[in-house]
Amino acid sequence: MEALVEAVGATRQAPVYVQSARPSVGRGALSPESIARTLGALLPEQAIVVNEAATSGFMIPAMTAAAAPHDWLDLTGGAIGQGLPSAVGAAVACPDRRVLALEGDGAGMYTLQSLWTMAREQLDITVVIFANRKYAILQVELLRVGAGNPGRKAMDMLDLSRPDLDWVALAKGMGVPATRATSAEEFNSQLARSLAASGPTLIEAVL
Repeated sequence: MEALVEAVGATRQAPVYVQSARPSVGRGALSPESIARTLGALLPEQAIVVNEAATSGFMIPAMTAAAAPHDWLDLTGGAIGQGLPSAVGAAVACPDRRVLALEGDGAGMYTLQSLWTMAREQLDITVVIFANRKYAILQVELLRVGAGNPGRKAMDMLDLSRPDLDWVALAKGMGVPATRATSAEEFNSQLARSLAASGPTLIEAVL
């Protein structure tokens, strides 16, 4: 390496650190951006974030870059459904830390039974369901593979409405207290309450 440095004439430079400010909480209409802002503002120190928000979570890493120190568990790509059980594992491994599971509604349906385990073991997990009523990540993949203009039947396979999933009812049926947010202000207050409470809670963020 030293020979390479000498060959290219590189000079030693001190690293430059960019200090970002924590964002303010989101306001107004509930959206992936407003949720990301609120997460960046309210994320507690030493939290463990399990991110399976998929297309709804694209802005979260940037918005949480200046948040309190935390750990981050993410998808490796190519599959969905690991978010909720990963949150269970993180909470069991680190019972003194708050776990925040950021979950797309489609991905969450793969391993819904994890909610029951959270309730049974009274794990300190806050689950945020990004309820956009579709497998949006698979719609993106259709575009990536050049599927052209998918027809109605193909798009129906990626739709999670008719009927809409009721995540509040699903969570309560598993023993997890749950609320529904339809505005940024509702989400902000629900997230703050959840982070201050013990045991599991679920917030259905309707997008």
